[in-house]
Amino acid sequence: AMSTTATGGFSTKQDSIAAFQSPSIEYVILVFMFLSGINFSLLYLLFLKGRIKKLLKDTELKWYISTVTFFTILITIGLLLSSSISIEEAFRKASFLVVSLQTTCGFITADYMQWAPPLWMLTTIITYCGACAGSTSGGIKCIRAVIMFRIAKNEFKHIIHPNAVLPVRVNETVVSSTTKSTVLAFFVVFALLVFAGWFIMMVIGLDFDDAYSVVISSLANVGPGIGMCGPAFSWDALPDAAKWLSTLYMLIGRLELFTVLLLLTPGFWRKR
Repeated sequence: AMSTTATGGFSTKQDSIAAFQSPSIEYVILVFMFLSGINFSLLYLLFLKGRIKKLLKDTELKWYISTVTFFTILITIGLLLSSSISIEEAFRKASFLVVSLQTTCGFITADYMQWAPPLWMLTTIITYCGACAGSTSGGIKCIRAVIMFRIAKNEFKHIIHPNAVLPVRVNETVVSSTTKSTVLAFFVVFALLVFAGWFIMMVIGLDFDDAYSVVISSLANVGPGIGMCGPAFSWDALPDAAKWLSTLYMLIGRLELFTVLLLLTPGFWRKR
């Protein structure tokens, strides 16, 4: 229960939640993982203030629910087409995996490396998403994805209507230029860190796909990835240098990129 609410992911069993072999346990954990991915201020308004309208109007929450629903449907269909399991089991395994990865909890009920390869790609995309800001989850966070999507959408409109004034709005509030610049900078730095870590991991000796998965899982604080860091394997097999780099990336991802990277700049340590 504590690992679920804190989206920490540590289980009392080596096989994670799969060891219990209990659909009931999986559904209970699924619900509370999902709730733990919601902004806690919204949960406060819902449970203690009864302001459900505020919850339903929140743009980030709508994005969070939409992404969970979209990927759950895709993976459920993929499992039904590529295996002989029932609809209920396919939905349960898909929804649990999607919520676990998106909230960066990292609990596992199935070895998805045994699934069809296209589903591996979907798990990697989910890893990037993250849940809501103000929750215990890691990752990019839905609010940044919302802002980036709307910035891109406005750029297309600007091409058609060059003189139009098209502010980016979230929850009926105009997003400032400073916030938009910060979000864009975050995505650029995130991508640079991924490519830098990916390259270093391959220099250390990891395969192309293993190196990519380790870096993404570490930076997004997810845990399970693909290849040698998949759900059926332990990260103990990684070289020591890769473990040190993963430790640094997990720290950077957990404390937000700019907070940690700022400590590495000479200007921060100069006397003012």
